[in-house]
Amino acid sequence: MPQARGHRDFFARMTEFAHILIASHDTPGARAAEGVAFELCRARGRLSHLIVVPDLWRGMMGDDWLNNASTRDVYGRYVENQLRREIQSHIDRIRPDALARGIAYEFRVMLGKPTECLIAFSREARPDLVVIGAPRPKRVLGLRSRMHTERLAGALAAPLLVI
Repeated sequence: MPQARGHRDFFARMTEFAHILIASHDTPGARAAEGVAFELCRARGRLSHLIVVPDLWRGMMGDDWLNNASTRDVYGRYVENQLRREIQSHIDRIRPDALARGIAYEFRVMLGKPTECLIAFSREARPDLVVIGAPRPKRVLGLRSRMHTERLAGALAAPLLVI
């Protein structure tokens, strides 16, 4: 019986993909998925990067303590600018890696439910492979806007790899 091999040996035997779609949002699982996506994407390939702003942010204009329109507007601009800075820093971290490897890089920012956004973008982008990070363990703090892998597996036209 052959011995189990590490994931790098397994991936080394796989065909490199010309177009990979990755949904990532800068968590440890997403960063691991990004690394594998780079390993699997061939030179002169393409990496489509989906960044989902969960739709729960849509209602973040505050509660009763934001008691006038001016305060709500200031707070709304603050939240939007903070999200914009975080998204841009994420793009600025991934784009140079892609370009250094000879991989074309494109990104899309979508507001909505992560699973539905990934399904919609994958239908448009038509990748050879979709890569996402595994769900965050329950004991790890952070926002829980997770992908529903069971729904993705049945809805994507490309294979799904969860890292």
